[in-house]
Amino acid sequence: MANTFGQLFRVTTFGESHGGGIGVVIDGCPPKIDISPADIQRELDRRRPGQSKITTQRKEEDRCEIVSGIFDGKTLGTPIAILVRNKDARAEDYVEIARKFRPSHADFSYEAKYGIRNWQGGGRASARETIARVAAGAVAKKILAILYSNFEIVGYVAQIHDIIAKINRSCVKMKDAEKNAVRCPDVAAAKRMESLIGQIRDEGDSVGGVIECVVRGIPAGLGEPVFDKLEADLAKAMLSLPATKGFEIGSGFAATHMRGSEHNDPFEMRGGKIRTATNNSGGVQGGISNGEEIYFRVAFKPTATIAHEQKTVNISREQTKLSARGRHDPCVLPRAVPIVEAMAALVLCDHALRQQAIGLPSALK
Repeated sequence: MANTFGQLFRVTTFGESHGGGIGVVIDGCPPKIDISPADIQRELDRRRPGQSKITTQRKEEDRCEIVSGIFDGKTLGTPIAILVRNKDARAEDYVEIARKFRPSHADFSYEAKYGIRNWQGGGRASARETIARVAAGAVAKKILAILYSNFEIVGYVAQIHDIIAKINRSCVKMKDAEKNAVRCPDVAAAKRMESLIGQIRDEGDSVGGVIECVVRGIPAGLGEPVFDKLEADLAKAMLSLPATKGFEIGSGFAATHMRGSEHNDPFEMRGGKIRTATNNSGGVQGGISNGEEIYFRVAFKPTATIAHEQKTVNISREQTKLSARGRHDPCVLPRAVPIVEAMAALVLCDHALRQQAIGLPSALK
């Protein structure tokens, strides 16, 4: 069950970094949704390795194969299976870690849990698993676009290390993020970020940062009370991603420096609808969407694999040293943007279908 996400729109991912491939089975997708391989490939191309000099140089086209659930370009309502085969795996780069645990990786914790692990590129713990999430997210985005005509989701890099971008969240578009390799709408900051990532790569080190995501066009009413609050499910989705270490929605931790009189979002009538004058809540109140923009931030740690000799222990519990090999991102954030968007789409699609299930009019009919 740990490999399955969602209630009504359920996705199950499978595969390892250097195995035969990575895939996903989507169950609960409504029928008659227009889906083409190009829709899925467009998102996978944003995530794939080797797309710029500041990402890993592993050469993978990540071509998707739709195995089931779609006929004549439309979903059947049956399980959709999507597969991406691994082409450029180099297991020999990881022979040393067959016996040694890489610092801050999942090597030790996986072996502690299962008593066995696939040491080739991290196996199931590799960020390559996120291919499946992005593929499923592409389907979720199509459903949301049908349900909500104004639906829009935009992810972008807001910070790399100590470089903080200046971005107008209320008007940023995907095209603004996609115009540079860092996926940062602030062009001046993006240039400094790219330079820093290049420098860190040359030094054999890594850096982390923050991705912000804005979702527009989601109506009031999505989310469940108590345990399945919308922000709780978003937090779980984001913190399930490799290398994530923090999540905040709306004002987040900045709210701790505010008074209630400063933080509360007053209601007002605007355009014939109940709106809020401010949006410190990040579009979610009481765990349920209120019709405003949903925005949140995800913190990513520096990539754990670095080209420095590090202290570690081996499977015999002996102190030793490790010199990492392989092809890795010096900073995961540029490629993580479409992954964050995908996970947000999965959460919102699931909650949208759950809202339809309680008897409100369905835009899918």
